[in-house]
Formats: sequence, structure tokens, C-alpha cells
Amino acid sequence: MTEIRFDNRVAIVTGAGGGLGRSHALLLASRGAKVVVNDLGGSVDGSGGASHRAADVVVEEIKAAGGQAVANYDGVDTAEGAAKIVATAKEAFGKLDIVINNAGILRDVSFMKMTEEDWDKVLRVHLSGSMFVTKAAWPLLRENGYGRVVFTTSAAGLYGNFGQANYSSAKLGTVGLAKTLAAEGAKYDIKCNVIAPIAKSRMTETIMPPNVLDKLLPEYVSPLVAYLASQGCADSAQIYAVGGGYFARVAIMEGAGINLPADKVSIEAIAEQWAAINDMSKAGSPNNAMEAAALAMKAVMGG
Repeated sequence: MTEIRFDNRVAIVTGAGGGLGRSHALLLASRGAKVVVNDLGGSVDGSGGASHRAADVVVEEIKAAGGQAVANYDGVDTAEGAAKIVATAKEAFGKLDIVINNAGILRDVSFMKMTEEDWDKVLRVHLSGSMFVTKAAWPLLRENGYGRVVFTTSAAGLYGNFGQANYSSAKLGTVGLAKTLAAEGAKYDIKCNVIAPIAKSRMTETIMPPNVLDKLLPEYVSPLVAYLASQGCADSAQIYAVGGGYFARVAIMEGAGINLPADKVSIEAIAEQWAAINDMSKAGSPNNAMEAAALAMKAVMGG
């Protein structure tokens, strides 16, 4: 099989000072990409002073291996910071082809105890941060007539998780953002996909035992990210679970459902048909909102 390379491609990887982002940046650079290593250098919960060291170390690793990279230390949580990240790519390498939205923080707490700041900060980094960076990059990708954008969700976003109402909400939001941008970017050959990774990182090392974490190295996730960022990947608007050598497409499914005549719609009729309403044996996965609406209308119109 021909080696997949990224020669003459320019990539931004946010939150690339460690963990998954570092692994993504190193792999892309090793295959010829010029990489903007973005990292604010803050703590896991987004507090504390910023440090340049994390991004600088990764840049030096890339250069020592013969690759090309520059550091950027701006936060993704403001439009101004995102614009500076994209400007770094344009100034250093003249263009932009790939955006890997990886930056994130955690402020885990039960919903009862969650503060407005806990909510706002997590959504600002994960969801708004992905939007700000992609929004700043979008004009360059459209001008190219080419782009690959990878967003990062999580199992918590897809399925929910105790103590992570803020994180889960932000992470599922990135799925809706990615799927919409996949539709809007299609005619410009901009592919947008989502990964739901499980890997050893600052975010997981306090909640998983070492023997499990040792099997969930970031290096097992990055090859999927790189494939989604490659020219040869024709898929878009998809979600993939990945970790420890496991790879699977994730789909939002809709059952075949039932259709009650208008004069029969009632609370009691719904209760009687509850099992059929919940039956997923003939479920399908609409490609977009219009397809989902069309399925419902077909049932309503008796098609």
C-alpha cells in the first residue's frame, strides 16, 4: 500500500502541547506536514498562567526529527485568539489545509454543584473554541478549494456521563457543528469528521488505572486522525470511536417508528404503542436533518 503523506500540506493542531494533540502533531509532521503546534499552556481545568514550554517542546521534537513546525500560544476560546492561530499558519507557511480541533479542559462536578463559570468555561473551550478556530480557517480552506477538519467529541458527549453535564453538552455540540459544516463545505472539498477518542492524557489519568491507560496510548488514536485529514479520505460528516486499536463508526439512529392517524393521537395511544415506538430493529441513520424530516413526512403522508 502506498504511504499516505502530507507533503505541502499545512496543519493546525490545537492543544498540541501534550497527550493526543502532541501525538497528532508529531505524526502529521513525520509524514511531511508543516504543523502549527498550538497550546495555551494552562492547567487541565483551564486555570493558571499560560506557559510557552509545552508547545515549544513539541516544536523542537518535530524539528529534531527533520520536520517543520512553529508554535502558537493563543487560546481557542476567543475569536481573537483563534484568528491569531490561523494567522500563524498563514505567516509561517503561506496557507492552511488541515485543522485538528483537539484543545480541551475539564471541570467535572455534579450538576447540582456546577457553577455558571464551570459551565461557561468548558463550553467556551470545547464548543466555541472549535467554532472559533474553524471559522477563522474557513475562508482559507474555501479559497484552496480543499480542506480537512477533524473535531473531537467523546463517549460522554455521545452517551452522557455522571458529573460531566458541561463537558457532555459541549462535546455533543461539536458533532452538530461538524455535520453542518460538512454540508456547507462539500462543494469546496472540505471534509469534516469527528472522533470520539479514549486515550491516556491529563484528562483521563486521574480516573483510569495505570494498567488500562498503558493500553490506551495517544499513538493509537492519531493514525485515524491523520487518515481523516488526508486527501484520500472521501468520507465526511461521520463520527468514529477510537482507542487502543479499536476503530468503529458511530451513527445517530432513528427507528422505523409508528404512524398514528391524526384523530387517534393521544397520550393513551402513545402508551399503548410505546414498545413499537422504541423498537430499533429496523433503525436507520439519516445523513442530515432534511433526510430525517423527509422520513417523518413520508410516514405522515402515508408513503
